[in-house]
Amino acid sequence: MKKLVKYTILTALLISVVVSCELDRYPFNQIEQSQAFQTADDAVSLRNGLYSDLRGMLHGIYMYTTDLQADMLNATLDFGNRNGFPHRWTGFLADNYTIRDTWRGYYSNLVNVNNLINNIAQIDAEDADEQAALDVYLGEAHLLRAFYYHQLVLRFAKDYEPATAGTDLGVPLVLEFDVTLLPERATIEAVYQQILSDINEAETYLAPVTGSPNADRLTYDAAVALEARVRLCMHDYAGAVTAANSIIDAGAYPLISDEGELKAMWVDDESTEVIFQFPLSAPNELGNTNAIYLRYQSALDKYAPDFVPQQWVIDMYEDVDIRKNVYLEQKPVIIQGIDYPGIWLINKYPGNPDLFEAATTNYQQQPKVFRVAEMYLISAEAAAQSPATEGDALSTLNDLRLARGLTALSGLTGTDLMDAIKEERTREMLCEGTRLDDLKRWHMGFSRSTPQNMDLIETGPDYEQKTVTADDDKFVWGIPQNDITTNPNLAGQQNPGW
Repeated sequence: MKKLVKYTILTALLISVVVSCELDRYPFNQIEQSQAFQTADDAVSLRNGLYSDLRGMLHGIYMYTTDLQADMLNATLDFGNRNGFPHRWTGFLADNYTIRDTWRGYYSNLVNVNNLINNIAQIDAEDADEQAALDVYLGEAHLLRAFYYHQLVLRFAKDYEPATAGTDLGVPLVLEFDVTLLPERATIEAVYQQILSDINEAETYLAPVTGSPNADRLTYDAAVALEARVRLCMHDYAGAVTAANSIIDAGAYPLISDEGELKAMWVDDESTEVIFQFPLSAPNELGNTNAIYLRYQSALDKYAPDFVPQQWVIDMYEDVDIRKNVYLEQKPVIIQGIDYPGIWLINKYPGNPDLFEAATTNYQQQPKVFRVAEMYLISAEAAAQSPATEGDALSTLNDLRLARGLTALSGLTGTDLMDAIKEERTREMLCEGTRLDDLKRWHMGFSRSTPQNMDLIETGPDYEQKTVTADDDKFVWGIPQNDITTNPNLAGQQNPGW
């Protein structure tokens, strides 16, 4: 167990910024605040700092923890209690290091984001081109602030319900640096309105930044993709359809229908479908990994994963589905010295060969923050909420299914249509960190069902037998205990069940 280190929003006494003379790289350092906003070169350094911060918030615990908490995976006998508390739900307390580090990470990054948004106007551009560049940096910062606050409100607040969002507690809104600040939790409505405001600013300032597949910088299309995601979570179904369809209809990100091309997306980080993915480079600019799904043992030429998919997950994929042998793969597994040949493992993050120099993988993969397939799923789910647009929902769903090698569905309406959309979302977004939030949005509980092999997994009521009712308190994470203790304005504002 990691040693717990006390941390609150208020510990950000120094504002970190990054110094770099290369736009393609993000080395991290600090400079004095009074010197940070003088020239356009300073703005480049600050902007690079925001990207450097973002690199540390993708993959790892920021992605896989919620999937481990949900219903798709079994812990193996060799998982060593890594991520055990969220997987079991019992003993998952507000002083857990994953909760603490997630909260701390987002709020720490918001310090630098706010710093740029609030101070970049101090820089006097020398010409129109320089001002245009500064506007882009400002748009990127607004988009990052929206992204971070959406991640926070997903994790630490209940599902957005239009009837109660004006009184339900969200997360503290901190938009300016103030060392004396003791922020209260804003309402969910206020947090989402801030997110939409930042997205609107991002779309305005990033309008000249045309999106293209595999973009490694934030673009206008990335802002619209986040808007679609946010509006779906707000139950703003018309807005979600409009935003998602604007990406789909533009045709810049065609769906993949070839298994080899799909594999290239998840191995080589090359795809027509990716709206924004974070660039990595070896050996010094690497990110977090999702190694828990494979853990290759080179000396044995076998795998010892922490978690393996349940049998129902594998059974979701028909043999003709081009995702089956890309998202999953049968591999030789060794657990506690016993061989288990042909176990299906999650294979979305095997490691890009260009990002490791040793003989075996380091599991480094460029994080795919926005993909067009998600836009199809958002459009279908949102359109399915109204009888008048169910036909559009089914058509959009079938576009994705046909691209993945499946047959078109017909005649589905109501609950049957939504069930088909939910199942397709589960297949497509496998282990991309969305499952717990999907269940929360759908107000669904779960029961972990039949494992692939009982002999290699942890068993018991909190493992393969785990059952969780809809809207269980721990679909929403607790506010970190240290913040509750040190900030009197958060006293009495802890989430239920924590």
